[in-house]
Amino acid sequence: MLTTPSWNILCDFDGTIAVEDVIDSLLDRYGRPGWEVLERDWRAGLIGSAACMAGQVALLDMSREELAGHLDGLHIDQGFAAFVAATIEHGIPMEIVSDGLDHAIHAILARHGIDGLPTVANRLAQSDTRAWTLTSPFAADGCRSGTCKCARVDAARRRGGKTLLIGDGASDFCAADRVDFVFAKNRLIEHCRAAGIPYAPIASFDEALSLLPDLLDGRLPPRTVMPLHAASIQEIPA
Repeated sequence: MLTTPSWNILCDFDGTIAVEDVIDSLLDRYGRPGWEVLERDWRAGLIGSAACMAGQVALLDMSREELAGHLDGLHIDQGFAAFVAATIEHGIPMEIVSDGLDHAIHAILARHGIDGLPTVANRLAQSDTRAWTLTSPFAADGCRSGTCKCARVDAARRRGGKTLLIGDGASDFCAADRVDFVFAKNRLIEHCRAAGIPYAPIASFDEALSLLPDLLDGRLPPRTVMPLHAASIQEIPA
């Protein structure tokens, strides 16, 4: 008989699991002129991330071998493997939910000995010797992102239990408004603080792992503010 998990975890990849943004690193190295214009238009709100990334991927000039070599040089948070092991031990479903590249996620995690995590991301495909295309199978009507993270929150809720989001930036803002708790890095910390979203600031997955027992035992979200380094865990009013 299947049991309902007490928590589901949705985890961003670029800047959260991966130390750097994969597509940005590829564009810096293999992007033809024009990708910076798309980046500016996205930051100005003129286009969504789906249109931005599809256009940028079309400007990549690299072979499959060059892509593989580049991905081999990218690193993940040193505590992520132990965090994954802990979620498996406790029977917590975890899904990678990314507005990045599925091929890169699978390749980078496999190189670090992590395989089999459900992954929702944009689909990278080679269209010619040095040409690439991007499709977004997890887009949603009315959402300008390639991967609609809010839709993944809704799917997690249908599985039952509460939902934890782990993320770092703008692509996580909307989803953070819908989940029960957030482990936040970087820009997501400021968003959660400003919006009054219950969260714990983390600098690494070592810190996420140390917070996991409190989450599972019901001590997070807290009823009172609890310090974590220089920041604090946002309380939920009683």
